[in-house]
Amino acid sequence: MQVPFLDLKAQYRAIKEEILPEINDVLDNSAYILGKKVQSFEEAFAKAHNSKYCYGVGTGTAGNHIVLWALGIGQGDEVIVPANTFIATAWGATLCGATPVFVDCHPESYNIDPQKIVAAITPKTKAIVAVNLYGQPADFDEIINQLENANFEQKEKGEFINKNTGQIIYLVEDCAQSHLSEYKGKRVGSLTKASSWSFYPGKNLGAYGEGGAVMTDDDELAKKFKMIRDHGAEQKYVHQIYGHNYRMEGIQGAVLGVKLRHLEKWTEGRRRVAKKYYELLKDVEEIILPKEMEYSKHVYHLFVVQVKSNGESKRNQKRDDLQKFLTENGISTGLHYPIPLHLQPCFEHLGYKKGDFPISEQLAEQGLSLPMYAELTDDQIEFVADKIKEFFSRN
Repeated sequence: MQVPFLDLKAQYRAIKEEILPEINDVLDNSAYILGKKVQSFEEAFAKAHNSKYCYGVGTGTAGNHIVLWALGIGQGDEVIVPANTFIATAWGATLCGATPVFVDCHPESYNIDPQKIVAAITPKTKAIVAVNLYGQPADFDEIINQLENANFEQKEKGEFINKNTGQIIYLVEDCAQSHLSEYKGKRVGSLTKASSWSFYPGKNLGAYGEGGAVMTDDDELAKKFKMIRDHGAEQKYVHQIYGHNYRMEGIQGAVLGVKLRHLEKWTEGRRRVAKKYYELLKDVEEIILPKEMEYSKHVYHLFVVQVKSNGESKRNQKRDDLQKFLTENGISTGLHYPIPLHLQPCFEHLGYKKGDFPISEQLAEQGLSLPMYAELTDDQIEFVADKIKEFFSRN
């Protein structure tokens, strides 16, 4: 049996008859950049996440950049970022000329550890990026609680001011992996000052190419988002502020508009797959299953198990051997992420070293992402679980 890590063809076949007329409409009207399809999607996606404003952009990385850029982050500033995330989160800071400051993740949620944020704050800190990783929200109330304990008062949603020094810090979300995820019954994306989104094809809501978005309830910030993505202009050829070409393509807006109508169903499909994995793998002592936190509705962009290390100092050979065994049996898996951000070569100049963030490093060495998509059948899930058990019965 073959079990791909992700089967985008199966998803496409299911909605092909809806997708093609929408794409053809874009082509027939030559609405290649932005346009009605993008605007319609923006409005629907904002509504789905209880947010006032949403603007489609070219990539999730562009979204990360725009959010911090619009907040005035620049040269000499610092932005707190979890060490356990995809590197695009950190690019939001570096593209603004700021320095990413890394923080370890929580051992159960795998998101930024709220209790370790305050120690990373300096007078240069201007923002904290909470990533809703793998499909699970960060613990926003605890982040706010920790900031308040450190003498920061929430001036307005996602904006904190130090009562003694006047320092302002923004709390924002990277929602690249968390479409329709919920924190304490509220959809992510509008829980903080602003949020960024990715619609990379493999995401829970994926475009047919690159795509992203930014979201906020703040009127002035929304105005900046819209201008920055379109060369700093409200009116063509009149450029009020510095900007970029970060606009979404019309075809992507059309595709995403169709797919958004199916996202609730696909999300429940992913949760069904996760539930089946939990049932079948709960007694496998050699692995650690992900934990859905009590405050969370996890949307399972990824299902990351940890393969307990057998003591190697440099690399978890047991994890690598399991991945190889699964591959040989037709099961594709992934590593998210094999090198934490603080150990990436591009950040060597920041002076971090191995051992600085042990939880993130443990996940890098032990984490293995199992196949996860709504169309997985029970037979496929059972096959994956059986092969995992077979591997450990032999090793």
